Amino acid sequence: MSDDDHSISYLALPRGVPVVTSDGVQIGTVAKVQDNAREHIFDGIVVKTEQGDRFVDAPEVARITLREVTLTIDAGEAAALQPPRSDRRWWRLGR
Repeated sequence: MSDDDHSISYLALPRGVPVVTSDGVQIGTVAKVQDNAREHIFDGIVVKTEQGDRFVDAPEVARITLREVTLTIDAGEAAALQPPRSDRRWWRLGR
């Protein structure tokens, strides 16, 4: 196991990391991370997919590493993910 395989904080998650479902299907890459900065709570991620950006809620994120984000949902459930809402406040990656 390399250092890249260790879990990391959502605050350290770089843009472009592959996002993989619980059954091993890559659905896209990390586009943005969302948190509630005031309360320091991870809210979820926006995934860049072939169908456009999709929002993954925090409870659907099982594990975050520098090489991969693993979801708790399978590919079928991921296909039903919705675009991000425009009223969310975003924490920008790569500051």
